[in-house]
Amino acid sequence: MTRKRIIILGNMTKAGVAERIESLRPWFEQRAEVVAVLPADAADAAAAAGADLCVVFGGDGTLLMAARALAATGVPLLGVNMGKLGFLAEFSVEHMQKHFEDILSGKVAPAERMMLDVAVGRSGDEPFHSPAANDVVIVAGEPFRMIDLRVWQGPHEVARYVGDGLILSTPAGSTGYNMSAGGPILEPTLEAIAITPIAPHSLSLRPIVVPSRPPIAVTAIRVNPGTAVMIDGQVCTGLSGDDVVQVRRAQRGARMVPHPGRTFFGTLADKLHWGQSPHH
Repeated sequence: MTRKRIIILGNMTKAGVAERIESLRPWFEQRAEVVAVLPADAADAAAAAGADLCVVFGGDGTLLMAARALAATGVPLLGVNMGKLGFLAEFSVEHMQKHFEDILSGKVAPAERMMLDVAVGRSGDEPFHSPAANDVVIVAGEPFRMIDLRVWQGPHEVARYVGDGLILSTPAGSTGYNMSAGGPILEPTLEAIAITPIAPHSLSLRPIVVPSRPPIAVTAIRVNPGTAVMIDGQVCTGLSGDDVVQVRRAQRGARMVPHPGRTFFGTLADKLHWGQSPHH
């Protein structure tokens, strides 16, 4: 029987991660062929070529980095939480070991999570491109005056947003910055995008959920010198007047291995205290 091939990624800057990976490596090698052990920020499609599984040690941010780097390869991602929240990186080391053989054998099937393709167009320049697993955020930046953004989806104008910025979130990313800014929580298998204004200068402008197609175009009507487009809180590019941010559903999403002992709503309750009564 052919042994499964795995790649191991880690946030090697986080205390204890490199040491934990090294201590677990003999355990992994008894069960699979370890083709590479790399820092998460060094991962690319070539490194994961031919791998059956990618085990990611870190927090949610490390898993997002791996998703952007490897989504196009179709390699499933198994997130092992070595951080604080662990909302996306669902597995503890102990739970990963408990379920590892079932994951390798396919008894625990990966679930596809929708991603976005982002392009920021500039006249005369090569556009900025990036995938996004969580969200695309336009932030006002210095000198922190309100900015003016016009949003279209396909041929239809959605709204004009004047305020501190805008969040366009995938379902998987809806429990991040989107939720903190008052946006809706989306069940992760939905094919939709949440559009959430940041501190809008309006009493009536509220978050909205739109289908994942057709593409969304955000035109910068008025911005600040420091206005920027942030991808997953990790990749950044500046935004100038008349630039257009094109956001479309990616052809391929990230394949995430779900924790077989948890549900999405159970994770909401456990991690974010969803539906719990206030403590007095």
